[in-house]
Amino acid sequence: MTKLNEILSEAGISKVKLAKYLGVSRQMVYNYLDMDDINAWPLEKKMKLFNLLQIKTSDELDSINVNNELIKHINSILNDNNLGNASEKGSISFNSLNYNDQAILNDIIFLLKDNLEDDDTPTTSIVCKYLYYFIQAIETNPEVKYILGYVAKTTGFINPNEFLFEKDAQFDFEAIMFSAMTLFNNGSSNKDRLIESHKRFVEKIQEKEEEKLSRTQELNTAKIQALKELGYTEINEENNTEILEKMAEILSRKI
Repeated sequence: MTKLNEILSEAGISKVKLAKYLGVSRQMVYNYLDMDDINAWPLEKKMKLFNLLQIKTSDELDSINVNNELIKHINSILNDNNLGNASEKGSISFNSLNYNDQAILNDIIFLLKDNLEDDDTPTTSIVCKYLYYFIQAIETNPEVKYILGYVAKTTGFINPNEFLFEKDAQFDFEAIMFSAMTLFNNGSSNKDRLIESHKRFVEKIQEKEEEKLSRTQELNTAKIQALKELGYTEINEENNTEILEKMAEILSRKI
């Protein structure tokens, strides 16, 4: 099984992709790979693996040479399997996406589903909810994508010198993030300073929320005033543009 793990690693076959190909959970893949002999695998799963690696028996494992031809064959099978799963998502159609985007989105959905199934506590559910918030935040705070780059680098998925966003800004962010994480992991930060810093963190968020609420109230007041001045009782498709223009005029009066 050591040889099999080496082959999977050299060929770039992740546990997630293998689990999807075999039609089992990630944990089951780990269980299979912990077995002493591949012949102890269920016959169907074993034959699917043999087909992926272009062999007919377990005796051929030791003679496998992971070259470009084998990797191309593996990727072809895994990607075809990937898109086949993607097309079965029911209410979500991936047809408008290109080939690579369909594959990565399908990987994400499979991984989240697998984690949710394995976790009988609320933790993974909360993580998924926060991930949803994170993706939404990128629309209004594009710099938070640097966090994704930092995590991908520190976990070894991409080269630390790869900068696919705004290079200078991403470079600065990663340097600052590394310093912060070093302090966190070493536990060398002064607790009193941390308490004070977190207090400022909370106050800043509350300040933003108050500004947002104030702005919402201001817009609502302007809408009511615009309706009154124009003689309308509600906003509809016919008067929408006129009311928005009137609201802009009303708000400009305060400048």
